[in-house]
Amino acid sequence: MLELLVRWFLNAVLVVVAAYLLPGIHVESFLTALVVAMVLGLLNIIVKPLFILLTLPLTIISFGLFLLVINASLILLTSYIVPGFTVDGFWWALIYSILLSLFHITMNTLDKK
Repeated sequence: MLELLVRWFLNAVLVVVAAYLLPGIHVESFLTALVVAMVLGLLNIIVKPLFILLTLPLTIISFGLFLLVINASLILLTSYIVPGFTVDGFWWALIYSILLSLFHITMNTLDKK
């Protein structure tokens, strides 16, 4: 349980850092970042597998690159759900999703050492 809370907190920190680095992403407060991290996590668990299943042929044809579009769509959906979190467009959501993915890869690599 403690590990889950630590990961949630670190994901919120990553949301704030990534929003600070990208001018097209706006997070009002750290509390908003905590909500964004929770909503993104829930959408990744519930909605993302459904999106992947429905777009599987397109994902295969694009050699998996369509997964970036799915990630950006989930971030845009999160911006509609969470007040205080805004994304200025699809391209900012795409860049934001790539940056968050890189942060998560780094965090998971450091976690295994």
